[in-house]
Order: sequence, then structure tokens, then C-alpha cells
Amino acid sequence: MKKLLLFFMIVGYLSVNAQDLGTLSVEKIMRDPKWMGVSPTNIQWDNNSRTVYFNWNPERVKEEPLYQIAIDNRKPQQTSDDLRKSLNKGSISYSKDRSKILFERNGDIFIRNIITGQESTLTSTLDRENNPVFNSDESKVLFQRGDNLFSMALNGGTLVQLSNFTRTRKRPEAPLNKQDQWLRQDQVNEFEIIKKREEDRKSREEKNKADAVKGPKEFYLDERSFLMSVRLSPDEKYIAFRLMKRPEGNKNTIVPNYVTESGYTEDINGRTKVGNALAVNESYVYDIKRDTIYAIITKDIPGIKDLPDYVKDYPKQLAERTKKNEDRKVSINGPFWNAEGSHAVVVVSSLDNKDRWIMKLDQTNGMLSLLDRQRDEAWIGGPGIGGFFGGANIGWLDSNTIYFQSEATGYSHVYTLNVSSGVKKQITSGKYEVQSLQLSNDKKSFYLSANMEHPGITHFYRIPVQGGASVKLTSMKGGNEVSLSPDEKWLAIRYSSSNKPWELFIQENKAGAKVEQITNSSTEEFKSYAWREPEMVKFTNRYGSDVYARVYKPEKPAPSKPAVVFVHGAGYLQNVHYWWSQYFREYMFNNLLADNGYTVIDIDYTASSGYGRDHRTGIYRHMGGKDLTDHVDGVKMLVEKYGVNPENVGIYGGSYGGFMTLMGLFTTPEVFKSGGALRSVTDWAHYNHGYTANILNEPANDEIAYKKSSPIYFAEGLKGNLLMAHGMVDVNVHFQDIVRLSQRLIELKKDNWELAVYPVEDHGFIEPSSWTDEYKRIFKLFENTLKR
Repeated sequence: MKKLLLFFMIVGYLSVNAQDLGTLSVEKIMRDPKWMGVSPTNIQWDNNSRTVYFNWNPERVKEEPLYQIAIDNRKPQQTSDDLRKSLNKGSISYSKDRSKILFERNGDIFIRNIITGQESTLTSTLDRENNPVFNSDESKVLFQRGDNLFSMALNGGTLVQLSNFTRTRKRPEAPLNKQDQWLRQDQVNEFEIIKKREEDRKSREEKNKADAVKGPKEFYLDERSFLMSVRLSPDEKYIAFRLMKRPEGNKNTIVPNYVTESGYTEDINGRTKVGNALAVNESYVYDIKRDTIYAIITKDIPGIKDLPDYVKDYPKQLAERTKKNEDRKVSINGPFWNAEGSHAVVVVSSLDNKDRWIMKLDQTNGMLSLLDRQRDEAWIGGPGIGGFFGGANIGWLDSNTIYFQSEATGYSHVYTLNVSSGVKKQITSGKYEVQSLQLSNDKKSFYLSANMEHPGITHFYRIPVQGGASVKLTSMKGGNEVSLSPDEKWLAIRYSSSNKPWELFIQENKAGAKVEQITNSSTEEFKSYAWREPEMVKFTNRYGSDVYARVYKPEKPAPSKPAVVFVHGAGYLQNVHYWWSQYFREYMFNNLLADNGYTVIDIDYTASSGYGRDHRTGIYRHMGGKDLTDHVDGVKMLVEKYGVNPENVGIYGGSYGGFMTLMGLFTTPEVFKSGGALRSVTDWAHYNHGYTANILNEPANDEIAYKKSSPIYFAEGLKGNLLMAHGMVDVNVHFQDIVRLSQRLIELKKDNWELAVYPVEDHGFIEPSSWTDEYKRIFKLFENTLKR
């Protein structure tokens, strides 16, 4: 009996450890991600450059605590609540010698001496003050309260209001008609007492006007106007501001929420659809000395009337728009002044997404003159360029020279330009992208992140502002997200590899310096499984371009030699790289598939980020075109190189990946036998404007692009097995999308599809039970269709 009990104990022990050692299941990998361990996030330096703060959760508690390390004591310690609250600084402005900072906390302005740590309160009001900066000689603090700019002398002097934006309009007296004017004048003429009172009234008004405190010129803001980007020039002579006026007549989509606390269905007011009216942007300059306001003039911008090439496909539209000869609508970002306030530049973007101009602003009259124009018949974008996919990097090196990024060569690179002479110089070059850019404190160097060595490896570099050889400061192969200390002596690095999640490292700001790991976040359970380093491959697509991919190889392919294609979401996103994927659940699921005999491929298809302009815009006017054929070509490579069976190929993905799955099954059914389409866009005319109009223009103006790109028009091509899954409270890709496609499939009498709905989920699922249910269905689909 004892021997039998011992036998069962040993078997039980081995069974438990077999699970611990990595037998994957959908239930395990789709649990609350805390089971894996929680990586550090939100890395920030204290202004003294001696302490690093970060969110971390090694205890796997509900709320993610704040931790800190010191340069001279690198053991992570949890911060106190009081210290955590004191770190809430909003935007920070440094003094010229970087000994003091201004910042906003909870709507009040503070000043702090970095060396002594002494902190003083400058405002303590019920109003909200924000965006504090020093004036040019650092004698005053400039900040915004409500809609208006104020200045306050640091020596305890006067608080001065610099602008007068108001939403309360004084109502003038109703004008008299001709008859009443005659009666009024007749009364004055006939009665001495009335004449005297009229003269007294006028005298009082003139005296009150003379005695009144003169304030800034009033500018009325109506109820549809939003005040944006209020800026004071360094010489305190001009205030620039932008008004954004909300459009009228747009209709928002209603998203019904069925599972609510009230027990009633409650409506969520969603977004509009692509092609609806856009906000109107107007930019102005207030000349303080002259007390006058004038608009920044855009009518003379070179190419302001240029039409995009695509209108040639619509002769009637081309004729109408040519006849109208209208200026294109634009948005102006800036001005950006040099330190003295003697020069100002603005970044002007056309709302049709085809142009970005960098222009010099004449502050005395609002006139613009061209410094640089970037035209793209697809759409303006790329790292550091601006547009929907990211902000623009622009700044001053000296009194006459600006720096900026441009895709003029096909890749996002750094340029400098003298605003007086117009001389432009390219600082970085090559078939890589500058992904982040920072000017050093002494303005002699640029710090930048770039994928110089390989599209899937990022490093942190330093390069002289005049150009020359770059110095690589990081050394670990993978992803290096670097936070530079304020004194530029240290690097806080969030690093990961393809099979190990993010951890925090510290390194001196020197090439070849020792790197010290600070955190160790992964749990023993997570580390007990041998997570694959996907094989990084490159193949040439049918158009002769290089396409990068990750391949997960099974140790023992299933007898049917099946393959699965995973399609990353967002379209413009990179997932084939040597760092930890933001699609970590799918990474683990791909390991599970490989364990079960599937060969899995994950492709950075045309439109993915990290590969330059041509790759980014290769889907212009045809989503589901080159991006889909890249996947078809990838499957061909799997057949030829890895021996997969072309009869047993599946595909899955979410959001853009769900869209691609639908296009794959609808338009290339001979390639894909089954697919899981998750939270999919089914008709691009129903998606948002900012993203879609870049790629497909607007439905009413470019119907051809939408008809070629929307799965709902190709549903009759479905032959394989389709699983669709969608959250019912998705405010990004509305549930309406999948309902419309379902009705289309019903009308087409298709019977090889199913729809799984998730009543409490938005676009990005939250509940582990939803993730588990969704991926159990995908796994079941592949097991039932690709292994037979």
C-alpha cells in the first residue's frame, strides 16, 4: 500500500512539474498577464539626475506601485504615497543654467531649486494654471490660466494679464429705426433738460473711458471654438494662437451598451465616420504693442491650390475642382521662436494629408515664406514628420538654424536649415529610420534612436549637429527604449529581446559602458517554459521588395504539415523585430501552435513601420492589395523552404489583422483554408477620418479606393472556414461593422462562418475570460480544419 501511495505521489509530482515546465494551453496563456510577471513602465528621472522612478509590480498586486532607484543605491524601493504625489509635475520648464524648474501640480504653479531641493508655491487658486515657462531674462514666470496668458514677476511683483480671450460678448444696444431716431433727436432739440442730461451722459462715458485700465485687445470665442496652442514670443512682443472650430452637421455613431449597472441598455456616443466635415483651423498673431490681432496668411503658400493626382480618375470631379480653384484647408502648428524671438517658423499641414510646409513667419503682418516643402501623393507621415501617425520634431540649434525630420530620401532623417540663407543640410542618411530625436543641452549633439543595424534592432546614438560619424551608446541586441538623465550623464534603458519581456537597466552615457540590470520581473512559472526565439527571415515579394518575417518552427510538424499566418494589427506598426512584442498573447499563442505541429509566420507586410516611406505608403488607395500579396508570397516561401502543405494554411489577426484575414479568405480562398478575424474593419467607409483618409482619401471623392479595399464587397468569395469575433462595445471598430458583414453573408447564403460576440468588451479586450474564449475558438478552428 505504501509503495502504491509512493507511486501515485511520484506520478503526481511529475505531472505537476510537467505543467510547470511548459505544457502550454489557451487557458494558461490567456490568464491575467500578471502570471507572467509585470515589466517596469513609465521610466522617469528626477530632475536631480540621481534618481529614477518607474511603475513596477513584482508583488502582482491590483494597483501598480511606483518604485525608485538611486544612482548610488540601485536596489529598487517602493516610494511613499507622499513622494508619489509630489512627482506629479505636469510639463516642466528649466532655467538656462538648469538649476531651477517650473512645473504645474494639480492646477497650481511651483518653482523648485534642483540643487537644494527647495520648492516654492507661486500660485494657489481655484482656477487651473498650467504650461509655466521662464521669460527670456528669467525675471518672470509666464503661464496660462483658463484661456489666457499671464505673467508674474519672480520678485513678488505684479500679476499681469497678457491676453484677453473671452466667451462673454457685450451686447450692443439695439439700433433705432429711422422714425425713432427722429423722435429722439426732436426731444433733445425741444427740451433743455434732456439736452443737458445727454451732454452729461456723454461726458461721463468719455471720462470713464479715459480712466479705464487699458487691457489687452478682446478676442471673442464662440461656443464652437477651442483655443489651441497659445504662445508668447521670447521678446514678449507677440502672442500667437490657433482656433479650432468644431464642424456642424456631423452625425455620430451610437454604440449600445447592453451589460450595465442600471439594467437598461445605455448608449455610448461614438465617433463620426471618415469623410464627414472637419474642424476649421485659424491661426492668429496678437501684436501686443500695437494692440492688434491679424490672421496668419496662407493664400500664398506654394502649391496651396494643388490637387492630388487621384482626382485624374474622376474627370468630372477634376473639372469641378479645377474650376473652383480653391485653397486647400490647412492646420498650422507653432510658431516656434528662436531664443531671442527674432525669427519664428511654423509647420503647415494640408488637411488632405498631401503636403507639409515649414515656413518662416513674419510676425509683423502674418505673412509666410517657404523654407521646406514635403509633398507626398500618398500621405505625409513617418517618424518625427507629423500627421496622424506621430508628431513633428522641430527646434532651434542657434539664432538662425532649425532642425527637423523629413522623408525626402524615402526614410525619416534629420536635417538642418538656415532660415536666413535657406541653406539646408542632411545630417543622417541611409536605409533606416530616425525614430526619436533629442537635442543635447549644449546644442552640440543630437541623441537619436534608430534601426541602423537592422530594421528589427533599435539602438541609441549620439551624432554631432553638424553631421559626421554617429556613436552607438547602447549595446544589447533587441529593443532599447532610452530615457536620458537631465544632466545627460546616465541612460535608463528599458530593454527586451524577442523571448524575454522588458526590464530596466542603467548605464553611463558612454559607448561601451557597463550595463547593469535593475529589475527581474518574469515569474518562475513564465521562465519554466522555453519560449522560442523566432527565426528572423527575409524574402523578396512579387514586386522585388524585401519583406521581413518571424517564423516559429515546430520540432515535430503535424502529419498534415499545417501553417498559420498571424497578421499584426494597426497597419502602421512593426512586429518583426528582436524585442518583446506588444502582441505578447499572440506570441505565446504562436508558441502553442508550434508545440502542436504548426509552422507559424508573422510578417511585417507592406504598410508596416520601420522600413521607410515606400513600405509605409505601399497600400495607398488599395488596402488588401500589396499587404495581402505579401502574405500570399510568405505562404509560398513557407511551402518552398519549410515544406508546409499549401492545402492546410490558416490565418488570424485582430483589428487590421482581422481586416486582412477577411480579405485573405474572400479574395484568395485558394491560399487560406480557414481564418479567425477579430474586431475587424469590414468597410473602411465606416472607420474614422484621421486614419482612413490618409490611406484611401474620402469615400465621396475616391469611391474606387474604398470599393477595392473593403471586405464587405468581396464576401461572395468566401469558400473556407471563417470565425469572426467582436466586442459589442467597441468604440474604435464599431460592432455595427461586423453586423453589416454578417447580414451580407446571410444574404449570400454562406454557411461556413460563425460570429462570437463579447458583450462587455471594447476594441482591446480586458477580461481574461474573453481572451480565453476567443483563442479557444481560434485553436479549435485550426485543429478541426488544418489537420484533416
